[in-house]
Amino acid sequence: EPGPGPGSPAGRTGGESSPGGGRRVFSPAGEFREFSRRQLRDMERLFRQYDAGKDGFIDLMELKLMMEKLGAPQTHLGLKNMIKEVDEDLDSKLSFREFLLIFRKAAAGELQEDSGLHALARLSEIDVSTEGVKGAKSFFEAKVQAIHDASRFEEEIKAEQEEKKKQAEELKQRKAAFKELQSTFKQ
Repeated sequence: EPGPGPGSPAGRTGGESSPGGGRRVFSPAGEFREFSRRQLRDMERLFRQYDAGKDGFIDLMELKLMMEKLGAPQTHLGLKNMIKEVDEDLDSKLSFREFLLIFRKAAAGELQEDSGLHALARLSEIDVSTEGVKGAKSFFEAKVQAIHDASRFEEEIKAEQEEKKKQAEELKQRKAAFKELQSTFKQ
């Protein structure tokens, strides 16, 4: 019988008050506003692809396999260092939130050229350098861009909601007109 979905590390977090675990629901689009919805979907797809245990985490062995498949195999120590660089809750594995931190650091130019995380970000075919930060020269310009993107997200969502409301209203009017027409035939 399948357990909780791959996105929910239920049962594994215990009583931690970690940023990626605990009871707080993590919203990638809310926290990682520098990335488009499409990029976040691509990153989630990549994460799920290598989360072989389907427990909502990428552990050392899964990361080892991932790096081999990307064509940049790492030593055991290299893999441990990769995890350590973004492992905020110190559980020695990567949650989806910690996985996204890799791409945030890559986009901000905070990864060593020869590091495993840099190789992971570069080889994953998720282009964060041009699309994600839109070629911003500095971190602060990227922040301004992220705020702009967030408001664009909200505008997209509002537009979708307005369209749904409009369709619902039109449907209601058509039903009312049909009932009125029906009642004239009954008399």
